[in-house]
Amino acid sequence: MKFAVLGGGSWATAIVKMLTENLDTVHWYMRNEAAIEHILKEGNNPNYLSSVDLKTESLFLTSNITEAINGSDFLIFAIPSAFLNAELSKFEDVLNEKIIFSAIKGIVPETGLIVGEHFHEKYQVPFESIGVITGPCHAEEVALERLSYLTIACADEAKAQLLAEHLNSHYIKTKISDDIIGTEYAAMLKNIYAIAAGIAHGLGYGDNFQSVLMSNAIREMKRFIDRVHKMKRNINNSAYLGDLLVTGYSTFSRNRMFGNMIGKGYTVKSAMLEMNMVAEGYYATKSAHLLMDKLEKKSKTPIINAVYDILYKQKNPKKTFKKLTEKLN
Repeated sequence: MKFAVLGGGSWATAIVKMLTENLDTVHWYMRNEAAIEHILKEGNNPNYLSSVDLKTESLFLTSNITEAINGSDFLIFAIPSAFLNAELSKFEDVLNEKIIFSAIKGIVPETGLIVGEHFHEKYQVPFESIGVITGPCHAEEVALERLSYLTIACADEAKAQLLAEHLNSHYIKTKISDDIIGTEYAAMLKNIYAIAAGIAHGLGYGDNFQSVLMSNAIREMKRFIDRVHKMKRNINNSAYLGDLLVTGYSTFSRNRMFGNMIGKGYTVKSAMLEMNMVAEGYYATKSAHLLMDKLEKKSKTPIINAVYDILYKQKNPKKTFKKLTEKLN
């Protein structure tokens, strides 16, 4: 079984680090040829998690996505959702014979689908060959080899177990789940709530309010996920609540950082330019809002609505959050 990681960012780098703990060869696709040359020469990714020493002897690096995909059976996508469609347009062969796992925390803008559904509907990949890698876990702490936990979700338990075994190490613990859609939506939604937490911090709200915001966020997440995919799940499990908390509170969280800048008065464009990183929650906010609008029976999503009004309708963050505080409990 040959593995490929697709993407050049923090999560891709972290996953490559985890896989090379257990595998002799990992294919790694990234479009930045200068970064590839640097990794081969210096043994680290110059743009993301540059402190991580990579086992270059175990890496087959390429800027050709077709070469990476065709040379592998097991594909792990860690390309930001906003760019996934453009990257896949470079690949002209079939994907439906591959096993695909997504470490992407967002919705594909062109289709409005979570990544697993996108691969199923557009590329006819069977659901039993699609899975999700989710947290609670920050790539930066993987790089530091701090104890971290991952949830691997797939309808085919054997495939989830296989990947879990290849990601396990002395600093990574894994568990498996059959809630592919729920864990993927949770991974997308927690980024929106992290933006909300960041906005609140930027506006000067304290820890007391943050605790109420996160308490309401997990209940809102449950309502949302139950509305789009009803099944028995414990929303307090690490893949849902744990991932929400680490993304909402951590100083490593790009989405919280983005929200904090918005709360301090940055425009969306200026915040994105200064961060020089993709905040998945920005795109997820629009997709989640549009999805709720399409449903005949909507769920109450005041936090998502507030973040949407600020990011996409240019509403005043201070006034919008003042109204939001009256809707929380």
